[in-house]
Amino acid sequence: MNHHTRQGGDLARRRRTMALGAALSSCALVAGVGASAPASAGERHSPRPVDYVALGDSYTSGPLIPRQVDANCARSDHNYPSLVAARYEVASFADVSCSGARTDEMWKAQGANGPQLDALNRGTDLVTLQIGGNDMGFGPIISTCAALSSEDLSGDPCRRHYTSSGVDRLTLNILETAPKVARVLRAVHERAPHARVVVVGYPALLPDDGSGCYPSVPFAAKDFPYLRDMGKRLNRTLRLVAWLNRAEFVDTYGPSVGHDMCKAPADRWVEPLRPSAPAAPAHPNAKGMEAMASAVLERLGKRAGHR
Repeated sequence: MNHHTRQGGDLARRRRTMALGAALSSCALVAGVGASAPASAGERHSPRPVDYVALGDSYTSGPLIPRQVDANCARSDHNYPSLVAARYEVASFADVSCSGARTDEMWKAQGANGPQLDALNRGTDLVTLQIGGNDMGFGPIISTCAALSSEDLSGDPCRRHYTSSGVDRLTLNILETAPKVARVLRAVHERAPHARVVVVGYPALLPDDGSGCYPSVPFAAKDFPYLRDMGKRLNRTLRLVAWLNRAEFVDTYGPSVGHDMCKAPADRWVEPLRPSAPAAPAHPNAKGMEAMASAVLERLGKRAGHR
């Protein structure tokens, strides 16, 4: 690739970033990023048991949390969908969430797990969806930032890496994830036209105050606030995409502040890169799943722990 071709590609990529950002910003002014979808008859607590389907990635499936019931997808029977199903009036429950899932896996098999959208039908009443983290690149981002930290422990080598082209690639990843999640939501509505659809956000992985905890979480000091901001930006984007696509949004970030992977084992809901509780690195543990289930149940209009 010659110099002029690279320049043209960078310019096109920057223009696409600006266009996507402007579109989301304009929609945010109209919709209100902090707002949830308007209440409707479908949002009221159902007087009858519902047919519930859970879609999502590893933050839904719960890898390594006992009891694992699907080795292919590292799925736990104590993940938040299972806890919601146990405490809500459910006639049927299908959890097809799978570790490593991207938006593409809604339409295609992932090992022994079929296309997640195939679990839906016209009789589905409730759908929860947690997706986008792998499209954004959660795993590679964590490994890249951990590897770069030794270059400048007091600085921000990770941020410099992702902005070296003049465009923040993580922000671009989030902007490019938005239409993918929107496409999933359109497909959910097509296959389950009467369902109440709830998009579940991601919990706080890092301290909300921007502080760090090297070496427990091996990022450079100034990269902690940078990566925290990316997590918040992803959640804001998911909230907006939900609003624009006739879905509700459940905030799991707010309730999890103070329970990130830098906290002591007794207090954290997300495990660090060397977990002390049964959970995958940088993923919710059993307490985190309980907290997410409580947030979903609150949105559904039912207090956790009451049947």
